[in-house]
Amino acid sequence: MILAWCAALFLATRFFGQWEERQRNPNVEVASQQVNGFIEVKLIGNAQGHFVASGLINGRPVEFMLDTGATDVAIPAEVAKNLRLEEGFGVTLSTANGVSQGYRTRIDRLQLGDIVLRDIRALVAPGLHGDQVLLGMSALNKLEFTQRGGTMLLRQTTNR
Repeated sequence: MILAWCAALFLATRFFGQWEERQRNPNVEVASQQVNGFIEVKLIGNAQGHFVASGLINGRPVEFMLDTGATDVAIPAEVAKNLRLEEGFGVTLSTANGVSQGYRTRIDRLQLGDIVLRDIRALVAPGLHGDQVLLGMSALNKLEFTQRGGTMLLRQTTNR
């Protein structure tokens, strides 16, 4: 009987952990399709209305939060260290949390579903906490995007 209860608790914990992760990032598996000369990626907003999706930077997995209000892709310092991004020149960053110091870097290859972007300007922001990379306009301006209801559609022409 004790084993049965332990097994039930283990399975319930696992189920609700996966459910909670899906609520935070409903785009763990990003689906892409090719339509009329475009690669399209459709993202679903999470419970807070944010567009969070799993992707790759230089072939390594990351979690993106799309931020159309950010000028550049912004990467937390610890994530940049794990990605082994080169440290460029220092910059003063003005954020909602105040002024801080960071540095410029470049991303050789950024991937979201089948959309691949190359040579993307980015900032490493030591004051940015957590492990989410803010996908700002230095990447998004290379795409067409529309938001409607709780979804966002990203489109890249296949004539690259």
